[in-house]
Order: sequence, then C-alpha cells, then structure tokens
Amino acid sequence: MIIGNKEFGNHTYVMGILNVTPDSFSDGGKFNNIDSALKHTEQLINDGADVIDVGGESTRPNYTKISDEEEIERVVPVIEKIKADFDVPVSIDTYKSKVAAAAVGAGADLVNDIWGLKYDKNMAEVIAKSGAACCLMHNRERAEYNSFVEDVLDDLRETIAIAKKAGIADDKIILDPGVGFAKSYEQNLIITNNVDRLNELGYPVLLGTSRKSMIGLTLDLPSDQRVEGTVATSVIGVMKGCRFVRVHDVLENKRAILMTEAIINS
Repeated sequence: MIIGNKEFGNHTYVMGILNVTPDSFSDGGKFNNIDSALKHTEQLINDGADVIDVGGESTRPNYTKISDEEEIERVVPVIEKIKADFDVPVSIDTYKSKVAAAAVGAGADLVNDIWGLKYDKNMAEVIAKSGAACCLMHNRERAEYNSFVEDVLDDLRETIAIAKKAGIADDKIILDPGVGFAKSYEQNLIITNNVDRLNELGYPVLLGTSRKSMIGLTLDLPSDQRVEGTVATSVIGVMKGCRFVRVHDVLENKRAILMTEAIINS
C-alpha cells in the first residue's frame, strides 16, 4: 500500500508516536509545543520511524475530552511543519471527522481512528473524499463478548463494510485489534496472541501495545519502564504477520523487528 509518497511492502514498519497533548498517559506535556514536537519527530525518524502518528487528544483511560477546535489547534501547526521539514508520511490520531479533515488539509496522509468509523458518522466520508489511508481500530462501548476473538473479527467486518460503503479503497485500509480498548487484561493478551487471525480479513494489520496497561500489569512496571515488554510484543507482531507496529520507543523496537525478520527470512 502507499501512504503519502511512500510504498509499504511485505515487511513490518514502525509508526512512531508523537503526542502533542498535555495529558497523555506516558509522555503528556513533553512535546506539546512545536519546537519540542519537531525535535522529537527528528529523533523518531533518525531512530527508524516509517510513519509519524500525531495525536492531539489523550485516549488513556478516563481522559479529558476536548473540543474539535482545540484538537485542531494542537495538531494542524505540527503536521504542517513536519510535512514542510521532513520527508515522512504523517498520520493523525483522531476519531473526529472535523479534526481528520483539518489534519488531511494540513498534509496528513493517514487517519488513525480508534473507533473504526463507528463514533463519528461523517468520518468514513471524510476519509474517502480525501483519498488518505486509514487505520481502523477495534473498539466497542462495553467489553461484553460471546466468543471474544470471533466477536472482534465480526466488529471489524462491520467497520470494513462502513469503509467500503463510503468508497474507501481496499488498498487504503489498515486494521488494528485495539489492544487496551474495551478489553480486559486477559483479553488483551489473547488478542495479541491471536492477532494473526486479523489477516483473514485481507488487510494489513497494525499492532499497538506500546507502554500499555497489559505490559504494566504483566511486569508490574510504570509506563516509563515498559520498553522491553513492548519490544516483546513487536517481535510477536512480526511473527504473526503484522505489517505495522505503533510505538513510543522506536529505536529498540526497530532493532528487534529487523533481527526477528532476519531470522524468519533466513
């Protein structure tokens, strides 16, 4: 698939996280001015990031929801500067169609929607009209399942149907199992272990586990000490056929991915 002006083939690529928020669970307030955001972007790229994912509203548990206008004010200047200064595809992490439209207008190449087109009824149309790629995550209002993995796949089939009805091209879609969203600790482990099942749906898969509570609960560690746990999930992602991982710590995860691929491809 093509994101921006870059082609993404059969390999595991790294999406680097850039939170321009004061309240993100792991790096809130660190990069919420343009100079620090650009410096961090440069570091992410130097460390091996293939895509930069810009987020203007924290989606940690019990996060404070902000207005579309405030989110746009946070992300648009950063996206414009990244696109002016660096040759890298940029993703906008939002579930709001107005923010997505403003971000794509500023140069974003991909819309990363944690609600898989199910929160904002205009999101699918905005993405389709823009021609941008999209990453569509599994999420639901309540963590109530009959057959957990099958229900996740069925929910994602609904998301794909919304995308196709709006006219989003197949080669513009990435799927995300939604680790940490509407899932218990045990379910997060199960969906990570079964992430290869998403390949049945026929689209590239992104695994996003970086510094999440699944790792913190397993290792009994705070969010700033979860690098090794995240690296372990990235290795699993490569072995399960994921085409993307979304991480804070790009350098360590990139090295682990390259090593894993070298062994698998030997």
